[in-house]
Amino acid sequence: MLAGSAIAQAADPATLPNPKVAPSVAKIETAIAQGPFQPDWKSLGKYEIPQWYKDAKFGIFIHWGAYSVPAHGSEWYPRQMYIKDQRRGVNFFDYHVKTYGPQKTFGYKDFIPEFKAEKFDAAQWAKLFKDTGARYVIPVAEHHDGFPMYDCAFTRWDASEMGPKRDVIAELSTAVRAEGMKFGVSSHRAFNWMFYVRDESFDNADPSLADLYGRPLPFLFDEDAADYQKKFPPQDQQFKDDWLARSCELVDKYKPDVFWFDFGITPKQDATYETNSYADHLKKFAAYYYNQSSEWNDGLGIINYKFNAFPEDAAVLDKERSKMAEIRKPFWQTDTAVSSSSWGYTKNQKYKTPDRLVDDLVDIVSKNGCLLLNVGPRPDGTIPEEDQAILKAIGGWLDINGEAIYDTSYWTTFGEGPTSVSTGHVSEAKDKPFTAQDLRFTTRDDVLYVTGLAWPDNHRVKVASLAKGSKLYTDDVKSVTLLGSDETVTWTQDTDGLNVKLPKTRPSEFAYVLKITK
Repeated sequence: MLAGSAIAQAADPATLPNPKVAPSVAKIETAIAQGPFQPDWKSLGKYEIPQWYKDAKFGIFIHWGAYSVPAHGSEWYPRQMYIKDQRRGVNFFDYHVKTYGPQKTFGYKDFIPEFKAEKFDAAQWAKLFKDTGARYVIPVAEHHDGFPMYDCAFTRWDASEMGPKRDVIAELSTAVRAEGMKFGVSSHRAFNWMFYVRDESFDNADPSLADLYGRPLPFLFDEDAADYQKKFPPQDQQFKDDWLARSCELVDKYKPDVFWFDFGITPKQDATYETNSYADHLKKFAAYYYNQSSEWNDGLGIINYKFNAFPEDAAVLDKERSKMAEIRKPFWQTDTAVSSSSWGYTKNQKYKTPDRLVDDLVDIVSKNGCLLLNVGPRPDGTIPEEDQAILKAIGGWLDINGEAIYDTSYWTTFGEGPTSVSTGHVSEAKDKPFTAQDLRFTTRDDVLYVTGLAWPDNHRVKVASLAKGSKLYTDDVKSVTLLGSDETVTWTQDTDGLNVKLPKTRPSEFAYVLKITK
């Protein structure tokens, strides 16, 4: 059967290079040649992160696509519905057959007509995100599933022609910027190369659907095709050129302030930027994006990358569902979600508390990072009430304590206290709750902010780092106030630390902030 597929593939136009790609790549290369950035790491290493991003600290991520229609398990439903093994305790394959029928007669493509977005209101979303305290917003422009959420010139399978029949990215770009926030896009397309496991009994083996599912290449029919962590054949030239054309199209159409890439641009996670098989195309994209954005009003664009896909001086490292143990002086970002179980909308989300998410934000900012926090809208375009409640609670905390977050920088040390954080890829589930002894520091001008991550039962806190004679803080403390409180804070400073007695009434439900002046 596989030989027949190969013959059909060779004959089907959907498996051939899109005729628009080659002219697009030629245009991209011509633009790169005009500089100032060139596609080599030395030139790209001259990149400087715009100040607005370092000051923003907090952004919103949005995973929304046709995978929100089945709303089962996670946003990886499109992949897992074709794999008989369980993923994280969920058997997607059997669920799909029982609920929708065999994968031959009802494939992932058949969810797209049900993805109608009939209640989607970009202005309402943008207002919610603004009220949350976000300074930038990054919707997924294209996930692994191969269905762009924008008007893509290189496929018929996109949200402007099918499903919602709207350019979601264009609408969000306008609405987000109208609220004064920065706008970005994310691309997860690089993993579409091997996202869909194939079988002759699945619809995704049909070569005529290759412009959605990707070409049905022989290795995708192998018994171990699902184990992408052990078997990830490097993408070929046809795929990478198509990726480059799509990525640069997003730059041209939407002028994103941030461009976020998922892990697929590093087929081997332990590869360095020098050994990565994707490196040449990454260098071309970066040079193009930086050259184009150098002519925009707000400084260069920002590339977020995972693992070792870029040198740390050429882009901004992003850590998925994990953090840093210490201050990292090259600025960095964590992306995580209000849900611990999925990025996209599902019927049985496992939500985090806003208390935990505020603590994560404070911890990340104290270590010279920023937080990109994800929500997953329903297929009709509404954001679940639980997601909204979490965002509004964070926004309420930032209304009171935002001056300890926005426009600040890291201090001499990130903090003190007994609780460590997870640092490995997707390891946040190992994190333990912070205690009243866990403090975090940020600074701006001559002010030091000390954020307590849990309210002490005895209303007393000792900041050892601010002891008299401390090498960390060489000045005498002049004043101590509690953000959001009109009550007087009593304190003493001695060789043990700064000893503060907090008022009986908490100014906010979550972490509290002491403002220290000298």
